[in-house]
This record gives sequence, C-alpha cells and structure tokens, in this order.
Amino acid sequence: MRHILLLLVILTTLSGSALAETIHTTVHGMVCAFCATGIEKTFRKQPEVASVKVDLPRKLVTITTKPGKTVSDAKIKEVVAYSGYTMDRIVREK
Repeated sequence: MRHILLLLVILTTLSGSALAETIHTTVHGMVCAFCATGIEKTFRKQPEVASVKVDLPRKLVTITTKPGKTVSDAKIKEVVAYSGYTMDRIVREK
C-alpha cells in the first residue's frame, strides 16, 4: 500500500511540473489592432509559446506556454522591444 501511495505522490509531482504556464505583461505603446497583431505574431514565432492574447484597451498581453515549457523574462522583454514597445512587470501563473 505504501508503494502505491508513494507512486501516486511521485506521479502527481511530475505531472504538475509539465503544466503550461500563463504569463501576463502590460505593453506600452500599443494603440491599434495592427500593433496588437504585430505583438501576437512575434510571440507566436517563439517555439515555447502555445497561444497569445492581446487585450488592447488594457494593454495586456497574455502568453500561454506549451506544457513543460517556459519563456524567460529576458526573452519576453526582447520580443516586446523588438516589436517596438516597452513593458511593465511580468506576472506568471501555473
């Protein structure tokens, strides 16, 4: 019985680490749908990214990674800067 419980704990831990991550950041300078589309396309080119949503009125970009993958803060800042914008802090959710 202990072996089964130990196995369940290990499997639960391993499966939890393979979850996708959701990342939020506020991007300054986005003023139109064209701006939002540019940010979305640039993030979608990243191999770790599963999806990107831009809330233009709130200037909020939400990135969802592929399971078990992550995007570093430096990479997020690089993509935003490459797109011609600045950003605030990065908030991560599991």
